[in-house]
Amino acid sequence: MENIQMPLQIEGINDNIYAGFGSRFASLILDFLIVIPVVILILYLNGLSVNAFFYTLIPNLLFGLWFQIYLPKKYGGTPGKLIMGIKIIQINGKPIDWKEAFLRHSVLLVLTLFSSILMVVCLLKADETVYNDLGWIQRSQYLMSLSPIFFLIYTWASNIWIYSEFIVLLTNPRKRAVHDYIAGTVIVKQIYIDRINEIMYPNELSDNNIN
Repeated sequence: MENIQMPLQIEGINDNIYAGFGSRFASLILDFLIVIPVVILILYLNGLSVNAFFYTLIPNLLFGLWFQIYLPKKYGGTPGKLIMGIKIIQINGKPIDWKEAFLRHSVLLVLTLFSSILMVVCLLKADETVYNDLGWIQRSQYLMSLSPIFFLIYTWASNIWIYSEFIVLLTNPRKRAVHDYIAGTVIVKQIYIDRINEIMYPNELSDNNIN
């Protein structure tokens, strides 16, 4: 997958073809703003009762898979990335497929599944009367108190993952995060996609022009 790698620079382009920290971080903020209505709805439903919390787990997971795997495979990025004019492609310049889309999200998916299973365990332990009498923040604290060690493990694992992503992203020339290395992907500025294809696969373009 990574036998053929895109160059660090392309002749005739003075700009960096790879999306840097700023544009990638901005795309995360945009994605968060876009999904706020869904987040608010889930939080509202979770607050209705313990049973309602159960019913939101599967839809929440499915929405995450759609947003983080289907959309990148279909369009080359999440809405935030597309708005910022950046696109996910393979390190060899080809569009990503299901494999790359899944691998990019794989670690977060594992963390999400762990969190969901942990939440189910805590909900089964929870006293519904106590839960319903608490405020929103207090409910989260109450559930966490039912399995403190596992929540601590989840928190540490999530923090290690997030910090490693930022550190790796800031310390390599192609601006790849850890999940990019896992999936064999890079994020490039969309305006340079055609030029990248010309450099990486000139023969394919010639064949298309002939046909």
